Amino acid sequence: MSSLSLALRDSSTMLRRNLLHARRYPSMTLNLLLTPIMLLLLFVYLFGGTMSAGIGGGGVADRSAYIAYLVPGLLLMTIGSTTIGTAVSVSTDMSEGIIARFRTMAIHRGSVLIGHVIGSVLQSIISVVLVGAVGVAIGFRSTDATALEWIAAFGLLALFALALTWIAVGMGLISPNAEAASNNAMPLIFLPLISSAFVPVDAMPGWFQPIAGYQPFTPAIETLRGLLLGTEIGHNGWLAVGWCVGLAVLGYFWATSKFDDDPR
Repeated sequence: MSSLSLALRDSSTMLRRNLLHARRYPSMTLNLLLTPIMLLLLFVYLFGGTMSAGIGGGGVADRSAYIAYLVPGLLLMTIGSTTIGTAVSVSTDMSEGIIARFRTMAIHRGSVLIGHVIGSVLQSIISVVLVGAVGVAIGFRSTDATALEWIAAFGLLALFALALTWIAVGMGLISPNAEAASNNAMPLIFLPLISSAFVPVDAMPGWFQPIAGYQPFTPAIETLRGLLLGTEIGHNGWLAVGWCVGLAVLGYFWATSKFDDDPR
């Protein structure tokens, strides 16, 4: 077999392994998935009326404007939350000795990481679909988006998931245990909280606006809103793609370099 065929075969085997782990031990995925769902329900039903009025949605009883504003940010937060499980899974593999065993076997060296990455991206997309379904159930609608805009929105979500997954893999590789990996990956949940996911950037204090405006989540959120809701995208589209590509490349080289280090 050629080296490419071996890489594809071994990567698909590692992908099946990670998907089986996720199916047999779903508690981590479910716990991480519940965070954006609970935040969605909390902000819509506790603060939605007031927030909707504040962003021009009309009366206090009208939550529809805030639901439309909130859902794109929660979809991207779902990706950040899901990839924490990837960091934990990678750290567990490294600390329990299975990676040392893989190093002695005639398998493609990069297939272990590729299996983690593809498996995590698939789980992220499934989680996004589930959170999006909850959003639709409570009133989210995207009636003006064209088929091309839906495809672009899906592509952005997949690219964002790929970028954060490589960063999460790197975090898992530098963590001595699963608990440390979970703590190291917490910024992937924290950053959406200080982005435009819940309130517009221009409603924040002036000194804080650059922090919220130029971190990775805000341009991606604003781009997703523009694609699904028809709001202005402006320079956010290029910023979002640039952040995704930059983080993916950084995460890839970081993860592969740490994986090539001596085993623990």
